[in-house]
Amino acid sequence: MAHEGYSIRDSQFWKIIISLAAGSLFIFAAMYAVQPLLPVFTKEFRIPISYASLSLSMSTVGLIIGLIVLGFFSDRNGRAIYIKLSLIGSVIPFLLMPLTDSFLLIIILRFIQGFAFAGVPAAALAYISEEIHKQFVSFATALYISSNALGGMLGRVMTGYITEHYSWEVAFYILAATGTIIFNIILFTLPRSRNFKSTNTNFKKDIEGFLFHLKNPSLLVVFGLGIVLQLSFTGVWTFLPFHLMAPPFSLSLEMISYTFFAYGLGVIGSPLAGWLADKLGLRKVRITGVIVLSFGVLLTLSSSVTMIVIGLCVTCLGFFTAHSVTAASVSRGVQHHKGSASSLYLVSYYIGVAAGSTMLSPLWESVGWVGIVLFTAVLPVAYVGLIVGRSFRK
Repeated sequence: MAHEGYSIRDSQFWKIIISLAAGSLFIFAAMYAVQPLLPVFTKEFRIPISYASLSLSMSTVGLIIGLIVLGFFSDRNGRAIYIKLSLIGSVIPFLLMPLTDSFLLIIILRFIQGFAFAGVPAAALAYISEEIHKQFVSFATALYISSNALGGMLGRVMTGYITEHYSWEVAFYILAATGTIIFNIILFTLPRSRNFKSTNTNFKKDIEGFLFHLKNPSLLVVFGLGIVLQLSFTGVWTFLPFHLMAPPFSLSLEMISYTFFAYGLGVIGSPLAGWLADKLGLRKVRITGVIVLSFGVLLTLSSSVTMIVIGLCVTCLGFFTAHSVTAASVSRGVQHHKGSASSLYLVSYYIGVAAGSTMLSPLWESVGWVGIVLFTAVLPVAYVGLIVGRSFRK
């Protein structure tokens, strides 16, 4: 007989939350840790920006592949094993990358690391839905997702600060040590699964589930929005360090890393968007989030550092608002293969990360920050405008 699931009053509930939140915090810190280091890589390895940005985009490509592959395997072999292996696989590359003078090898290790990253997001939400009482699943999920934004923020800030005072190699070693500690926390704290049931379907059925959603025009529009939102958001944050290091700002890497504290609004934006969506509807909140995102990006055209920081805060609030309701609309909009639909949205989301970190490099090199800002501000509004215009014509 299946267990009903742990309630908020059970100690096991909090063990699950602490374990998964800590694992997620490390994974997202590790994933985005290289973003403030791109100017350092261009100078130290004497490489162009587009090559340096592959340290983020290739780990994202690895993550995308991992989400699909490890998601399939976790449905068959259990959740906890892949969460633990994800931590080990994420730590080892941090120990190897400082030992090489080849940036190509760093990119290869980041790709492998990206594949390992996927174990936590591929299994964590399914683990929560299986082991937590249905009355508290939403609360547990919100806490877990908040740790994603928090991890991304802390990884960027910590890496930038340590690199400014020591080196990027020391930052990577500290990340490896942190990951090792969190692995041990999960190893001894995460409760064993009680409600996991191995799927009996073969991989062919899983692929058919993915293809089923790719034939749905409404879902394709939502997946496209996931790409557009993340492409714009990642594009701003990827080229921001180069912009602020150059005159007239000439900020240090430490000062630039502090701007990533704007991500704190992501922790607020996601639950706020859910609350507003229940009252106003997903569509209105999504459109509002996109407009706020674009307005915030435009504010970063200012010559004032204070105004740029305000713009980044507004950008984060708008992005996480639009992203959270867009993700919610995926599961609400399908009746079958909901897991596949959610996985496809995550894939589209991370395609946007890869595109925003590398594909915008020619735009930066040709027209600079103004070009990046105008493109990333106009693209989401234009995309949503096309969606709204199309719906009115029907």
